[in-house]
Amino acid sequence: MKVLYIECGMGCAGDMLLGALVDAMENPDTFVDQLNRAGIPHVHYKKEIVKKQGITGTKMHVLVHDHEEGEHHHRHHHGMHLHEIDDIIAALHVPEKVKDDAIAVYHLIAEAESRVHNQDVGQLHFHEVGMLDGIGDVVGVSYALYELQAERIHVSPIATGNGTVHCAHGILPVPAPATAILLEGIPWYHGKIQSELTTPTGAALLKYFGNTYGEDPVMTSHKTGYGFGTKEFDVLNCVRVFVGEQEENGRIVELTCNIDDMSPEGVGHAMGVLFEAGALDVYTINANMKKNRPGLVFTCMCREADAEKMRDLMFLHLTTLGIRQTSCLRHSMHRNIRNVPTEYGDVRIKYSSGYGVTREKIEYEDLARISKETGKSIEQIREEIRKQMK
Repeated sequence: MKVLYIECGMGCAGDMLLGALVDAMENPDTFVDQLNRAGIPHVHYKKEIVKKQGITGTKMHVLVHDHEEGEHHHRHHHGMHLHEIDDIIAALHVPEKVKDDAIAVYHLIAEAESRVHNQDVGQLHFHEVGMLDGIGDVVGVSYALYELQAERIHVSPIATGNGTVHCAHGILPVPAPATAILLEGIPWYHGKIQSELTTPTGAALLKYFGNTYGEDPVMTSHKTGYGFGTKEFDVLNCVRVFVGEQEENGRIVELTCNIDDMSPEGVGHAMGVLFEAGALDVYTINANMKKNRPGLVFTCMCREADAEKMRDLMFLHLTTLGIRQTSCLRHSMHRNIRNVPTEYGDVRIKYSSGYGVTREKIEYEDLARISKETGKSIEQIREEIRKQMK
């Protein structure tokens, strides 16, 4: 299973996280070009390779009208409403999932700000995070994680920094009130550095995309990315990202029931709900039931920790009166997804290996997209791409 570990010993700001993710990519320059074609008004991304304290990493500059945050004190601008931000993101030239994720991150920030100010979300003015460079950070990270295709994202305990911070509402304690709300339920600590290390944007990104927090995952790392911040401290100011594999061999749970009184639409809806909730696989098998009724055997495979949640969802969305639960051992091959440039644009290739076997497969959705654009058959396109890869 492809995993990503985000190390936040020096906190997390949006531009630092973006820098680390870009630094961990196979083709970072290609990705930055994609960002610059996204169409955020007046925003331009610039990647700079920087060496600090003997370590080489990436500093991502999110330029607005060719200037960086703070150069013309645009933080004192009146800010934007949430619907304005939603409209900007919805109009971008990026995959729909990237738009959905970026908008969801902003809605997390809005909920936190509304609690801080006891104000309706629709009336809020976004100041720092509502500026165009803030939108650039959120969209950039959402797009980078979409490209990296990690199946699990682990986040270390988060350093927030100490002291106070100047913002649109005055001088506030660190972590800023909205940041503190966003970090509820997530392990964090002040640390000794007198500065704001984790921003509301950084906290919202970690809260939205993180799957687990606190403990270091047991993983095999293949790539490390360093994303540098602007501030200088005695300790290297960076977010560090590890991309690698995590062994999936272990115990899983199979939840199974028989159904003979549901419509296909209802069964399909239930399958979608379970997949959305994190099921490893959901499938049905046709079977003849009692009273000679045609029916099906419905099976949901999930992690042991998710078994109760999946069971309850099955009872809620299916008509069954009983569910059988079996625990079993699963052996899995290592999987990885890479973007490969072709004459039709970037295409995702799925690689799998283990137990003396290696395989590669072109992502079907990419083949279908190219077929629709060109009128060629999927088999023709698959063969052309394979020749280009040789």
